[in-house]
Amino acid sequence: MNAQPDMLAEGWLEVLDGNPTARDLFTRHYSNPRRKDGGRGQPALIMGPGYKMLLITADAGAVCAWRKAEVRMDGQTGVECSIFRREQGELASDLLLGAMRIARRRWSSERFFTFVDPKEVRPTWRAGRPTWGHCFYQAGWKFCGLTKKRLHVLEFLPDWMAGGALE
Repeated sequence: MNAQPDMLAEGWLEVLDGNPTARDLFTRHYSNPRRKDGGRGQPALIMGPGYKMLLITADAGAVCAWRKAEVRMDGQTGVECSIFRREQGELASDLLLGAMRIARRRWSSERFFTFVDPKEVRPTWRAGRPTWGHCFYQAGWKFCGLTKKRLHVLEFLPDWMAGGALE
């Protein structure tokens, strides 16, 4: 593990794409195509093209990546939460809300969206039904469809901030 905790800080820290701690956390994220080989041969950058914001927690226990691409082939619009992984620290939904507040400062009027693969994420059972990406739902996100590959698309719209979640 390549942890670089910042003992003088707390909460989320913005780092550059290629940060070794963020890359180390990403090697264990289910969306990493090189996860099965232990991250060997992992490229230096983990986020792909576009406008980016990469966050890690001060205790090196979580990573969150936001990316706004100019052109998307999947038809989605807005800012994608392309990586969210929590290994330790606060409740996942609280960490996500903190990351959303930071991203909202940069992209104040943009739709946030993410993809959740129900084949890779263990469901959380609520009211007798499974939910995938439960921390996103707890942070106010809503299901808005499926991709051709049957990934769940979740979104958070700017006008939902009026509920106070990001204030």
